[in-house]
Amino acid sequence: MTLQAYELLRSEILTGVMPADAKINISETVARSGLSLGSVREALSRLTSEGLVVAETNKGFRVAPITLEDLEDLTRTRVLIECACLSSAIENGDLQWESGIVSTQFELSRLSLLLDTSDTVNARWTEVHARFHAALVAGCNSPWLLKIREMLYTQAERYRVATAPYDRMKRDLDAEHKELADAALARDIPRATAAMRDHLTRTKQILIEAKVAKVKSA
Repeated sequence: MTLQAYELLRSEILTGVMPADAKINISETVARSGLSLGSVREALSRLTSEGLVVAETNKGFRVAPITLEDLEDLTRTRVLIECACLSSAIENGDLQWESGIVSTQFELSRLSLLLDTSDTVNARWTEVHARFHAALVAGCNSPWLLKIREMLYTQAERYRVATAPYDRMKRDLDAEHKELADAALARDIPRATAAMRDHLTRTKQILIEAKVAKVKSA
């Protein structure tokens, strides 16, 4: 049951159902999920260790906030790690690696980021998007780089969700994903890493322009 609670809460955080800095009502979560109080608390402890949830003394739990300072640091680090993983994957990837990129990019291109005309993120798009980015780096021969990359990707998802309504107006995500796939399949490391750098930094720029992320004083 703890795994169910963890997956439920994690999904709600990463799709924006529970927005950044929102207080998590444990009793309400237990009631609507039908899960036990203990499993929800254990799930929250795990999410706290992953940096998605913040435990507040005598106040319970809250979704981790998003800040401009954190976004800038996270983006810089992601660019370094994603580009290192992608370069290694291009050098070492085989036919199975290429097939994974082709299939996930095609599947992603057939999905909408948002549900209908609302600002609600499509959970299916989120899942396939994660698989596409994982497919790009699947040929990387460094397990440690891949572990660090996965951790950073999860953190970045919260910021991507915040930009979702603006993504629809300000960028062509399908074109960005196609360029990433085409450059990787062409085994062109400079082109692929430049595309990745541009792809990751656009999220930061959109948030800054939309003034969604707010700097919080320490």
